[in-house]
Amino acid sequence: MTIRFATTLCYAIATWSGFFVMAIELLGARLLAPTFGSSIYVWGALITVFMLALSIGYLAGGRYSMRKPTHRKLGMILLLAAITALPAVAWSESLLEVISIAVPDPRYGSLLAATALFLVPTVLSGMVSPYAVRLMVQESASAGRHAGQLYFASTFGSATGTLLTSFYLVLWLEVNQILLSMIFVSGLLGLLTMWQMNPRTVQTT
Repeated sequence: MTIRFATTLCYAIATWSGFFVMAIELLGARLLAPTFGSSIYVWGALITVFMLALSIGYLAGGRYSMRKPTHRKLGMILLLAAITALPAVAWSESLLEVISIAVPDPRYGSLLAATALFLVPTVLSGMVSPYAVRLMVQESASAGRHAGQLYFASTFGSATGTLLTSFYLVLWLEVNQILLSMIFVSGLLGLLTMWQMNPRTVQTT
């Protein structure tokens, strides 16, 4: 595995992870709308859950990256994010019904529903960028440059995911079809990363 290929792969994974998170957030609003509506309460609940989950993911990813980081582990994080997003497709309707009965207030019901469906996959997605930064940084002098470039890629992916999902994908496909397609891409990219990468470990400092 060449350094150039490994670096390109880290950028690609970070970009896709950003795309995945924002697309899931937008589609989450569509999933919650039939049960809780689409008021500012619902959007506030969704944004809160996603921001909190990402902050936890950044912290966890940074800490996990200090334990013999490898590209295979990065692929595993991406694969787990895909797997844990599956309940949003398989059980969202029944789960939302149960939550709406237990917590009829749309503010707290939507907050609980967003947490149940999206917290874990978003935490895992948030782990991707700090973990990838650790894999890319070989010298402390270049740490800032690599971090900036990788977070640019991740944020660019988020912007792309927002536009493509809201402008086009929701017009062409059903919500569950979009979710399944993105879960498939994430899982495939994670598996390919785990399969392609040699067990090369970056030395921690």
